[in-house]
Amino acid sequence: MYFLGHYWWLMIPGLILGIYAQIKLTSIYNRYLQVPTQSGLSGAEAARTILDNAGLTDVPIEEIGGQLTDHYDPQKKALFLSSENFQGRSVSAVGVAAHETGHALQHQAAYAPLEFRMMMVPITQFASWAWMGLFFLGMFIPVFSRFLWVAIAIFAVITLFQIVTLPVEFDASKRAKERLFRLGLVHSGEAEGISKVLNAAAMTYVAAMVTAVLQLIRLLMIARDRD
Repeated sequence: MYFLGHYWWLMIPGLILGIYAQIKLTSIYNRYLQVPTQSGLSGAEAARTILDNAGLTDVPIEEIGGQLTDHYDPQKKALFLSSENFQGRSVSAVGVAAHETGHALQHQAAYAPLEFRMMMVPITQFASWAWMGLFFLGMFIPVFSRFLWVAIAIFAVITLFQIVTLPVEFDASKRAKERLFRLGLVHSGEAEGISKVLNAAAMTYVAAMVTAVLQLIRLLMIARDRD
């Protein structure tokens, strides 16, 4: 089909970067999952210490299934850690858990990019399923040709969401590392492992952003050719 095949080469960099980022994250995460922390703390214990130190004693930490399903829910004001990071006493577990506390710290500080990202979530959820249907209608049914540009505008919202996500994730990691070392939860010799795990995780967000930007450019080029 024209839509699927035209300017397909624009998707290659994002695809390669995405595969590379996922392989790198899996490799580094699994490597440091086997390295115990000198403190002996679990991910949940490290996260609890950081939250309590910040005065966030009312933020619960809950265990969930899956691998790397860890996240902070700003609506519930709760931290969710995958089982291996909740219970695990490894550099990976503590690093990932601390990163999620970084989001709670951002929420507490009303960090502007996080606030903007939270505001965009419901819009992005709608945009994620709406844009493609409108784009196909605009492409293949002449009477709906104007929908083409509406679809691109909607996809631009998804792209903006991915762009805004980058400073949110990088700042959460920065906050996490600062608290981990200031509170003595990890030792200086573990700094390299913590940084590698968090940087590898951040690379997946970079890949998602690059993919979205290139897809937006591709859609714009297809629409330009239709005019």
